[in-house]
Amino acid sequence: MKDEKILSSVKDQELVKKRRDQIIKGAIKLFKEKGFHRTTTREIAKESGFSIGTLYEYIRTKEDVLFLVCDSIYEQVRERIELAVDLENPTIPNMKKGIRSFFYLMDDMQDEIVILYQEVKSLKKESRDYVLQKERDMVRLIEKVITASINAKLSVGQVALLANNIVVEGHMWGFRRWILQKRFSLDEYIDMQLNLINNSIK
Repeated sequence: MKDEKILSSVKDQELVKKRRDQIIKGAIKLFKEKGFHRTTTREIAKESGFSIGTLYEYIRTKEDVLFLVCDSIYEQVRERIELAVDLENPTIPNMKKGIRSFFYLMDDMQDEIVILYQEVKSLKKESRDYVLQKERDMVRLIEKVITASINAKLSVGQVALLANNIVVEGHMWGFRRWILQKRFSLDEYIDMQLNLINNSIK
C-alpha cells in the first residue's frame, strides 16, 4: 500500500499533496500531545484547517494518516540522500556527506520518528507490515550508499549491520533527545557518530 493507493475523491494531485501535507502536520501535533488512539479524525480535520467532510476527501481512515507520515519520512530521506550523494563518484567523504545529510533530516523530523516508534505497535498487521517495509527500504538505501562508497571493504553482512546502526543512530537523536540534546549539539553528535563509522570501515 503506497501513498497513491490511499483513496482520494480529489483528482488534482497538487491539491491532494498540499492537503495531505496539512493533514500530516496537524496529525503529528495531535499524536504528540494525545497519542494516536485518543486523537479523533474530527480533531485532525480541525488542526489541519478544514472540515471533517473535507478530510475524508483525502483519506479513508485515521490509519491512513500514519501511512502518510511514514511515506513522508521515507521520501524525504530518499530525496535528501540522492541530493547529497553522488553515486557516480562513490568515495568515503561522499558517503559521509550523505550520512550527515540523513542526520540533519532526522533532526528536522524528530516528532515524526518518535510518533512512529510509539504508534507502530498499535497498527493492524497490514499497516504495521507496511511501516516496517518502509523502514527496510530506508536501510537498503543507506546500504546502497555504503556499498558504492567503500569498494568492498566490508562484507554484505557488515554493510547491513552498519546501515541499520546509522538509521537507529539517526532516530536515536529524536527518541533519546531528553538526554542526548542536553549533552551534545547536533553537529557534535554527528561528528562523533561519523568518527565511529570511520573506525568501523578502516
